[in-house]
Amino acid sequence: MTQPVLDVRGLAHAYPDGHQALFGVDLHVHRGERVALLGPNGAGKTTLVLHLNGILTAGAGSVAVSGLPVTRSNLAEVRRRVGIVFQDPDDQLFMPTVRDDVEFGPRNLGLRGAELDEAVDRALGLVGMQEYADRPPHHLSFGQRRRVAVATVLAMEPEILVLDEPSSNLDPASRRELADILRSLDVTVLMVTHDLPYALELCPRSVILSGGVVVADGPTPDLLGDAELMASHRLELPFGFDPRHVGPPGASRAAR
Repeated sequence: MTQPVLDVRGLAHAYPDGHQALFGVDLHVHRGERVALLGPNGAGKTTLVLHLNGILTAGAGSVAVSGLPVTRSNLAEVRRRVGIVFQDPDDQLFMPTVRDDVEFGPRNLGLRGAELDEAVDRALGLVGMQEYADRPPHHLSFGQRRRVAVATVLAMEPEILVLDEPSSNLDPASRRELADILRSLDVTVLMVTHDLPYALELCPRSVILSGGVVVADGPTPDLLGDAELMASHRLELPFGFDPRHVGPPGASRAAR
């Protein structure tokens, strides 16, 4: 087995008020995988994600990205390798134009001139937003802003793209467009979501985090089809939705 691109071992974390959020989490994700991180509110999902690029530091255990430990001395490189797209795109978009936002990260890495322009154009092209490069982000729709937020991370050419509730507040067309974009990317994806049909559509593998520990890890259809597992961890599919009757993640609509 090749080295995981994301290697979390025995990760534990307690907040200053004494609340223990993680109790020895193990998670291994390999290059090119798309993995959904599922679990009820308060399960520790956000705490886990914030350890992946060093926003939080481990109380015990370790996190490594392609063999590079997530430690204070490695933060700059770790944050280039692990890009987090937050639930609210307005938390990431703060510059006068779309182009300014997307070039912010690579500019801080030292890119200039044609190399910087190429990185920005490539990232905007991946999310279909090139024609909006000179627009103010606040003039865009919510779905367009989310795509620009993804581009700000892709411009850094990360090894891992972490998405926090990517489908939230999107209309059906924007939801589908984002799904098509995520399927097209040549990058490892970890998607934190309560949208279980979206997880099934995009992620062949899911991990359920509950009470600060991993309680299940396996093929998404198997986990979502386990009624006892789902009920015991407060996960519910939409009424009438049967995961056994949905095509495999990544399948084209024409093939379903």
